[in-house]
Amino acid sequence: MRPRALSAETVRRPVSVLTDGGIMSFDEEWASARSAAADNARMRLAGAAGGGAGADYKVTSPDLKAVGNDAQSLFHQFESDAFHAGANTGTAADTLSADGFATGSALWTAWDTWRTQAETLLSACAHIHNHLEDTVVSHKNHEETLISNFSIAEIDKHFT
Repeated sequence: MRPRALSAETVRRPVSVLTDGGIMSFDEEWASARSAAADNARMRLAGAAGGGAGADYKVTSPDLKAVGNDAQSLFHQFESDAFHAGANTGTAADTLSADGFATGSALWTAWDTWRTQAETLLSACAHIHNHLEDTVVSHKNHEETLISNFSIAEIDKHFT
């Protein structure tokens, strides 16, 4: 049995939901859900900004450096392992295609898909490593600047 096609009029018909307060249209329910989600997000952000009980997430430079090093390690291992079969795959695909097998074309497609996805993963690993490395260095430089400024302020305080 084929499913019945919906007409444009059926699709445009307003949907109503029965709630404790009576019947609510889809638009009213959607507006209510969006408002509740926005309130929840504001409450979570306010708790994090104020350093409240929920603001206990802390990342240190060694943590960032470790994740960056793991990304770099994955990059180097995967870079050497991901493409070693490329030449053999190309030869096999060419041979299969020359012999009239559609599998040759499918093998090329599979290899191309694998290569594209592998390059994407390698790019992501490099990006993660570089970003976290820059974050660690930037944080270290910022800390050194703050320490230097504080030390200079302390020295100036004794000469004025």
